[in-house]
Amino acid sequence: MEHFIWDINPILLDFGVLKIRWYGLMFASAFVFGYSMMQWIYQREGKNVEDLDRMLWYLAIGIVAGARLGHVLFYDPAYYFAHPLKIPAIWEGGLASHGGIIGILLAMYLYKRGTNDSYLWLLDRIAFPCTMSGCFIRIGNFFNSEILGTETNGPWAVVFTRIDDVPRHPVQLYEAFSYALIFFILLAVYKKTYDKPIKGLLFGGVIALVFLARFCLEFFKTEQAMYDTGLPLTTGQLLSIPFFLVGCGFVVWSLKNYRANASPSKHA
Repeated sequence: MEHFIWDINPILLDFGVLKIRWYGLMFASAFVFGYSMMQWIYQREGKNVEDLDRMLWYLAIGIVAGARLGHVLFYDPAYYFAHPLKIPAIWEGGLASHGGIIGILLAMYLYKRGTNDSYLWLLDRIAFPCTMSGCFIRIGNFFNSEILGTETNGPWAVVFTRIDDVPRHPVQLYEAFSYALIFFILLAVYKKTYDKPIKGLLFGGVIALVFLARFCLEFFKTEQAMYDTGLPLTTGQLLSIPFFLVGCGFVVWSLKNYRANASPSKHA
């Protein structure tokens, strides 16, 4: 059976000392898209768009630092503790979405202290644009021939010839499509609820849906952790479970809180 052969050079442009990679382009596109979405949200809700410049710096540092430390601590701690100078070498690859989420939470908490907006309002507004950013990043992983899928003989299989000759699930594209779908679902929810005091709904929805997708897609991925958990679940799945539960908790809490606050007005 013929399979799709993927042999794209991960370097888009090579200027000698300076190399521009497809992954870097996708990562930058993720920030540009997220910034544009936040501009649209702020304009729609009458907020000061100039505040977004400061927010972008907080998010950029939080996402990169959190995702890198997440990879170091969750996936290959033995190597990085033995080679601590390799920890900041993000250009060599190694970013974990679970750590990135934690980085976003900390960054937005620090950013919030200089604004009059509530923490949950901010998390709701940045949550669903971040899912499309995840889509761009997974496409970057596809260009890098990394985060490989398990073997399959399906007609949609991809052979990453820079790695081996094994036909695999293009799980990076599965994940990219999932995140794009979640983005459009939550965008529709935002348009219907942005003027209602349902704090935490969008944030919880994103966390629950993203990590549900992540948990399911891990069945089609090769193990990324450099150690054996001794369990039938991968490290990515074990890390996704608490995030999924927290997301579901926020959804339930936000809806119950909204209904409780809205019910007195119905009887007034």
